[in-house]
Amino acid sequence: MADDVDATEPHPPDLETTSEYGDFPLRRYLGMELTGDEPGVGVATVHVGPEHLNPNGVVHGAVLFALVDTAMGKSTMSVVDEPGRYCASIEVSLRFVRPAVSGPLAATATVVKRGRNVVHLEARVVEGAERLVATAAGTFAILGG
Repeated sequence: MADDVDATEPHPPDLETTSEYGDFPLRRYLGMELTGDEPGVGVATVHVGPEHLNPNGVVHGAVLFALVDTAMGKSTMSVVDEPGRYCASIEVSLRFVRPAVSGPLAATATVVKRGRNVVHLEARVVEGAERLVATAAGTFAILGG
């Protein structure tokens, strides 16, 4: 293989050229916004449009999963201060409480425990004025460095 690059290994983002955590094509496609400056907390928000709906007229579960996974990634990176480290999902469990149909959706993820190489998290997805849509638990790996 050219330059001895292993195509099966993930390649971390170029942290020198990424302006902020979470700048990636799917985020832009979904119209996802990231907020949360408090260590251990990440929030991903999307304003529901027709492109987010499944054939039944409710928000597709994959949109909710993307919100949770992204909020958990932001939350994880907020407690990683070692240069050259990045994170990846190990496991995310999403429990749907009720369908989401309109308004802004916000996934708020919080770190439950950070170990040396693994972070445990929980998240809640709410629609509009705090109407619970889903809950989640996840584990992220801290890689690189």
